[in-house]
Amino acid sequence: MTKPSGRPIDFLIIGAAKCATTWEQQSLSASPGIFMPAPELHFFSRVYDRGFDWYRDQFASAASTDLIGEKSNSYLTEPAAAQRIKDAYPDARLIVQMRNPVQRAYSDYCMLFRRGEVSGDIDRHLNPDRAGQERFLHDGRYAHHLDRFYALFPADQILLLAFENVATDPTRQLALVADHIGYGGVLSAPLREKVKDKEAPVVPRGLRKVLAPLRPILDPIRESTPMKALRNAVARPVSYPALTPDLERKMTDYFRDDVDKLRAVAPDVVARWDQQFGSDSKG
Repeated sequence: MTKPSGRPIDFLIIGAAKCATTWEQQSLSASPGIFMPAPELHFFSRVYDRGFDWYRDQFASAASTDLIGEKSNSYLTEPAAAQRIKDAYPDARLIVQMRNPVQRAYSDYCMLFRRGEVSGDIDRHLNPDRAGQERFLHDGRYAHHLDRFYALFPADQILLLAFENVATDPTRQLALVADHIGYGGVLSAPLREKVKDKEAPVVPRGLRKVLAPLRPILDPIRESTPMKALRNAVARPVSYPALTPDLERKMTDYFRDDVDKLRAVAPDVVARWDQQFGSDSKG
């Protein structure tokens, strides 16, 4: 593919999914002197065939003095993405925010269950004996995925963060991000409500299927007062399948070797999970 022209990308949030990376993106996008496209582009992972002209067009509104970057969580887990990023932007600063992989997998499962995209058979989707190579578990093998990036980028270009610190010390978390990308200002936590609230009621799946053909008409007015009132009238709470102690134990065992490997490059991150994985899990 043709090499990109124009200004290089300054930074990329490459993952992980369900780890508050949208929260990071909202903070960065709201800060003067930083430009990020609103949606995830997934260029280096899913739509690489669109070409660099398309990719650069996504940043056309940026000022000449802005730091520019984007967030696409699929970059961490798509095998081809690391080399593509290296070939195009070898000096880009990379950011990876990671969550206890057991909790990340369960959160990811709950998201798709909420959407009606997976069944209520939680064992089918989260038991390593049945689904060890599928999305929910495989995407949480952070050390495995990071190997591709460490083989191509200097370690100081990759910032590793713990999702758990977003709740306990968001100011410090964002200060680390600002320092990593060379931003001289102060990043503030987003003021809006929780990005994706799993406890919020949803429109039943059957009704959503009926309304699907009308999405082009309804989406532009979804935030209008009448549409909000209608949605609130038909939405219902979601009852999620529970993560049982036995299944949680199996998932912990599945992730243990990967977490031990991650400990070597991100000890502060893994320290947040040590109640579950232990500080000497090989012992």
